[in-house]
Amino acid sequence: MNFSTAMRCGAALCALSLITHSPAARANEIDDGTTTIIVTGQAATSEAAQQVSQTPGGADLVTHDEYADKSLVSLRDVLAFSPGVYLQPRYGQEVRISVRGSGLSRGFHMRGLTLLQDGVPINLADDNGDFQELDPSFFDHLEVYRGANALRLGSGTLGGAINGVTPTGRDADGIYMRGDVGSFNSYRGLVSIGGESGPADYWAAISADSSDGDRDHAQRRSLRFHGNIGLKLSDNISTRFYASVNNIDQELPGALDLNTVLTAPKTGSFIGDQARDIDSLRLQNRTSFTFGDMMLHTGIFLNAKSLYHPIFQVVDQESVDKGGFFRLDWEQGAFAATLGGEARFGNVNSKRFVNIDGARGAPTFQADQQARTASLYGELRYTPLDRLTLIAGGIFADGKRQQQQNLNSFAGGATDIFARADFQEFSPKFGLLFEATPDIQFYGNISRSAEFPGFIELAQIASFVPIEAQTAWTYELGSRGSAGPVSWDISAYRSEISGELLQFTVGPDIPTITFNAGRTLHQGLEAALSIEPAPWLRLRQVYSYNDFRFRGDQQYGDNQLPVVPRHVYRGDLRLGKDGLHITPNIEWVPRGAFADYNNQLRVPSYTLLGISAGVNIAEGIDLFVDARNLADKNAVGDISAVISANSASRIFQPTERRAIYGGLRARF
Repeated sequence: MNFSTAMRCGAALCALSLITHSPAARANEIDDGTTTIIVTGQAATSEAAQQVSQTPGGADLVTHDEYADKSLVSLRDVLAFSPGVYLQPRYGQEVRISVRGSGLSRGFHMRGLTLLQDGVPINLADDNGDFQELDPSFFDHLEVYRGANALRLGSGTLGGAINGVTPTGRDADGIYMRGDVGSFNSYRGLVSIGGESGPADYWAAISADSSDGDRDHAQRRSLRFHGNIGLKLSDNISTRFYASVNNIDQELPGALDLNTVLTAPKTGSFIGDQARDIDSLRLQNRTSFTFGDMMLHTGIFLNAKSLYHPIFQVVDQESVDKGGFFRLDWEQGAFAATLGGEARFGNVNSKRFVNIDGARGAPTFQADQQARTASLYGELRYTPLDRLTLIAGGIFADGKRQQQQNLNSFAGGATDIFARADFQEFSPKFGLLFEATPDIQFYGNISRSAEFPGFIELAQIASFVPIEAQTAWTYELGSRGSAGPVSWDISAYRSEISGELLQFTVGPDIPTITFNAGRTLHQGLEAALSIEPAPWLRLRQVYSYNDFRFRGDQQYGDNQLPVVPRHVYRGDLRLGKDGLHITPNIEWVPRGAFADYNNQLRVPSYTLLGISAGVNIAEGIDLFVDARNLADKNAVGDISAVISANSASRIFQPTERRAIYGGLRARF
């Protein structure tokens, strides 16, 4: 299937929905136990749903009820049915997350995507980040903005932004408890409490997680706290303070060769007692002011983090990031505008030591790293006709990466070496949004994106290397809406990329090397289709067509880029109502991805089957079951890209083994 064929399939799918079902207004009440969002067609009472409906491109809102019956280990468990979001588990809470091919060659952490909690970035000042700090069990809902559609969140990257929003005492009063148990000695628990008194409200939660993991040397343990306090100072001013504390210990089982993945996926590596342990504290404030037709949101934040990371060496880092943001929204008549900005400043004391069974040996590297990432963005929306909105905007991004290297044994013990890289990019955006009916939208946009390298790309083993920014022009067409029992969200996009930040793994004891590719192309189709012919029956599906390739590269020609498969399909069928329901599900990759840039090895296809169920046993008390990979299929779930791969290359991560989890939710 080529790109034009995929676009025609998507258009036919949308047209079939419109032809076979008359466009009638439809009201859905979504009750996740913490908040109720009432959606009538594309209109919504919640600000988050309204923002999605006003976006001229790929965006969606994921509410808690959509994943409440899952064992919530990672972001994969909450975003599996968000169109265009590619998620694959590596181990424990570590997953690959990629939107429209963002960071597709990064075999660890993440890149090309802005992750936020309550509107504040989790990413460090150099834009790298650890998504394990986001506990999905805390969220009331998640906002997903793909590509340049994330402009309102201050993101100008290829992938866009994901914002996890926690409850407040005004919409989650009382006590909520959740407990999970399951395979591999897994235990999870959550307790939250919320309430309000006059102009003040509060919400706080604590969660704990422990598991042996589905592979050897994959034990994990975490303890997390998140809370917020809100105060309405007047009719026009409100403020909210947030605090998050994370203590996360994760053993790393390492990558495997292809035969071991397919025959003994439980295998893990004990060499070097590799791990990633994180202690972090995040504090933030958000204050809102209303002035007639304008609303101003301002905020400040502080992130302090300690990373102890035994891998090829012991990586030991202490970092402090701080910053602020503002967003001004104005609307009058046919015009509406947004103006915002954000700045992040970070300092990292980066050290490495010889790895002696997971403990520090002799020092091999020390550097003081400073980073700044700042942006100023704006968007103007004009509605010349009742159903047509024209959008123009842009984001200016500025970045600095600076390193004072004091020790590096890989560079002959060189000391006192200073290096710096500066970046500036402007990315415009133009779009239109047409409401064919109150329930059906069509949209299109043209946008530019820019992505700056971080210290992982720049401060490579022997020296600070001259990596350039990655830029792209993206063209997008799509539709979302509902007609009778059918609802959909379909986007086709084409991103023409210059200087894509690609990486390849040299060997198990040598970290990944980053380079700027020449011209590359990411194009595809991201589609979600839900059919609900009766209150007790719902078929939910997501499909991604991913055509990522070089364009006339001197070395690789027009080869496919590795890691992400061409086709990915997920579906589930919910039978029953809230009182009792059962939901079988499937994940199907009909043809595996390439593992290397030379396209010498393609991994096998796979099909994973699962089932979840829930039952309400009393008012406010629910039981649930989540069974995964019922056929115990052995398959490759993720890949670390190399130049040339063979079956002996240790670059593969297995899919999750067969597992059964169950638990209880209660609200008082």
